[in-house]
Amino acid sequence: MVTSDLETAAVPELPARQPAVARGDGLLRDRQIGNLGLESGLELPGVRIAYESWGRLNPDASNAVLIQHALTGSTHVARGDSDEAGWWDGLVGPGQAIDTERYFVVAANLLGGCYGSTGPSSIAPDGAPWGSRFPFVTLRDSVRAEARLADELGIGHWHAVVGGSMGGARALEWAVSYPERVRHAVVLASCAASTAEQIALAQAQVLAIEQDPDFRGGDYYDGPIPAAGLGLARRIAHISYRSEAELGQRFGRSAQPGEAPVSSRRGPGRGAQRYQVEGYLDHQAAKLVQRFDANSYIVLTEALMSHDVRRGRGDLHSALARAAGVGFTVAAVSSDRLYLPAQSEELAAALPEPTPVHRIASDVGHDAFLLEIAQISALLGEIFT
Repeated sequence: MVTSDLETAAVPELPARQPAVARGDGLLRDRQIGNLGLESGLELPGVRIAYESWGRLNPDASNAVLIQHALTGSTHVARGDSDEAGWWDGLVGPGQAIDTERYFVVAANLLGGCYGSTGPSSIAPDGAPWGSRFPFVTLRDSVRAEARLADELGIGHWHAVVGGSMGGARALEWAVSYPERVRHAVVLASCAASTAEQIALAQAQVLAIEQDPDFRGGDYYDGPIPAAGLGLARRIAHISYRSEAELGQRFGRSAQPGEAPVSSRRGPGRGAQRYQVEGYLDHQAAKLVQRFDANSYIVLTEALMSHDVRRGRGDLHSALARAAGVGFTVAAVSSDRLYLPAQSEELAAALPEPTPVHRIASDVGHDAFLLEIAQISALLGEIFT
């Protein structure tokens, strides 16, 4: 069970560390990293971290790259032996900007996630799912778990840690928590700390799930899932992922084909009478409900709410001074209304070395960090030459 005796709890000795896995690109694996002390003072026992990898680790382990996924992302960054499309295909792979013929690329599932790492849907030591008993975790906890995974894979330092949005926050935490293990940190569409507005948007999403009757306080694994609440949370989030201009250009005030939102009464039981943008949000919600766990959505959202690289480290300049020697690439999306370009400017201005803020020019909004592959590839050119 979770224990609060962080200072004195004995962590069982792990088996001898093994070298990195044999090549098997894009296949999900996991590693046992032992008990993990959390920032809250609790301890999470028997933690497993899931990951995928591409390429081979070279003899001096100098070619390792860590890719950090966003809130509802997964470890499947690129195509591999499974031939399933990855979420950064075109950026990661043979001959791409992050060339898997040259670099050993690793993507780990966040602690608390639902793609193989220990999370609320995992089985606790008593044989039942963690559910509501899963402890609060922070991004620093996830980075600490990833450092243990790196140890298990024989990786002493990363050539680069790369991430966007929540992944960018983790890349920043890596650089500050383990500067001796990071050569380059790439922080895309992210920030030094979650703002009041970002926390407010996150709280609305958490409450949408918690107020679903099927949520049952987080212990719903023996019955129906809180699909309505999770779907609503996704709708709230997705509005912030796209720009007003992009939504207007794509949908405007057009009705969903075959539906009449103006001439028909709207409401439960009267059939769907939607604008196209409503159909789009319904589609996004349905996709997430099919692949993501509601408890994990809450755990990871609250972890993102906690993001503050300054916590316990003084002001921003003092906190980032810990990352002296790490090369930073910082980029903002021009139309981002979730992580504002001004936040990237604030971060870059406080870094130990002068660092420009690159602009990803796009009308899409925040999600451009996933979509503008050509621009991101160009940004990474100097790091992955």
